[in-house]
Amino acid sequence: MMLIILIAVPLAGGILAGILGRRNAGAARWISLAALLLDLILALVWLLPVATRPLAPTAGPWLVELRLPWISTLGISFHLAADGLSVVLILLTLLLGLAAVACSWSEIHERTGFFFFNLMWVLAGILGVFTALDLFLFYFFWELMMVPMFFLIILWGHENRVYAAIKFFLFTQIAGLLMLAAIIGLYFIHGQISGNYSFDYSALLGTPLAAGTGMFLMLGFFAAFAVKLPAFPVHVWLPDAHTEAPTAGSVVLAGLLLKTGAYGLLRFVVPLFPEAARAFAPWAMALAVAGIIYGAVLAFSQTDLKRLVAYTSVSHMGFVMLAVFAWNEMALQGALIQIICHGLSTGALFVIVGMLQERMHTRDLRRMGGLWKEVPRLGGFAMFFALASLGLPGLGNFVGEFLILIGVFPQAPLLTVVAAGGLVAASIYSLWIVQQAFHGQARETWRISDLNGREAVTLGVLAAALLWLGLYPQPVIQMARPALAHMRQIQVPHSFPAPESTASLPAAPADPQGEMHAIR
Repeated sequence: MMLIILIAVPLAGGILAGILGRRNAGAARWISLAALLLDLILALVWLLPVATRPLAPTAGPWLVELRLPWISTLGISFHLAADGLSVVLILLTLLLGLAAVACSWSEIHERTGFFFFNLMWVLAGILGVFTALDLFLFYFFWELMMVPMFFLIILWGHENRVYAAIKFFLFTQIAGLLMLAAIIGLYFIHGQISGNYSFDYSALLGTPLAAGTGMFLMLGFFAAFAVKLPAFPVHVWLPDAHTEAPTAGSVVLAGLLLKTGAYGLLRFVVPLFPEAARAFAPWAMALAVAGIIYGAVLAFSQTDLKRLVAYTSVSHMGFVMLAVFAWNEMALQGALIQIICHGLSTGALFVIVGMLQERMHTRDLRRMGGLWKEVPRLGGFAMFFALASLGLPGLGNFVGEFLILIGVFPQAPLLTVVAAGGLVAASIYSLWIVQQAFHGQARETWRISDLNGREAVTLGVLAAALLWLGLYPQPVIQMARPALAHMRQIQVPHSFPAPESTASLPAAPADPQGEMHAIR
């Protein structure tokens, strides 16, 4: 029952925070913090030991699994499961959830209880997305995380929050309905072929599909995940949503909601529709590279600091989509590290932007400059996360992008070279942030306070995680390696164009009986 508890704790914490927050705003903050801390402790105690021990020879792909009957007449079950990939993303969700609560501590003053109710329910929906294996249940959680995020933007956002919230809702809802149509189509096709009408992920794997039908259904899933990723050219909702969202909303959007799109590509698009993914791979990789360059160029042209950071996500997440459709071991390992480190570094940059806006009541880079002497500790953290964003060796982002480029190069050398140009552009816009905001001549006179203890701890934890992943990413890769290997060896046909990658980070010593052998 551990997976149900992990989802139920933030749900219950959100309800309690919403009720008590009507009379005491501080209670809503402390309840949300306590609920997420409890969830993180439970995940570390329950899931992490299971995810780090060697697999038994007869073990299935799932480390923990729960299947309960729900709507049996329609083939719907309450099916939750987690493998190493899910465990990593669950831990990322809880860590960034704590950061979102911490950065909202003094920012939110109106309807505090309802704010933390929505924040906690977004996080619960994300946890459900990372663990649901019934496609009907998955879609339920997919929609659950969207509705509270809509309220976070439209109620606690900035000047153009109504426009941004409606734009976010329309893009994600239309794309989500396309995925729902594809889910129902796959359900009926599988039922007609097998006689077993089921929404279960393991049952739907390997469903024989005609080429045109498979492509049509795959594009329905791809649309939902590409919008959430976001991929070029369906990214246009993201800059507005980020710019107008409260700080916690931006942290959850960049650090977690975008990762549900990447997770969907990994877990559903290629495994469920391998032949269609094979045919679509060149187009998807071209879109990914276009997004890498486009996002980097647009980021450099922004004067709104929050909008600038938002466009960097379009560029960085393009690397993830590039790796997914390369579909070899090294590229997927790089995608995993990129998913985690982008969440940490970009989430931290949004926290820093929120701190500046709370102190200065502006995000305009043209009004900043020379802030380092006023807030040296905040400037130091901004420099650190900017260097992480540009891929400085020794920090986690470098590991992810380096593995992706090496993994993709044997398949698409030209696209890899163009994508590497995105790293050069990242160096420009990342250093531009620091130079324009913290160095140079002060354009206006600012008297603002430096980091307090809560803010320093929040940024310090995120910085420590990035440094650890940059210097020693092996434990995380080892944790997710069996899950990635299982998806590649069982669910992808021999005709997939990706050449087998024989190079990867060295594996830690393990029980030979627990080693997973790839099907060549």
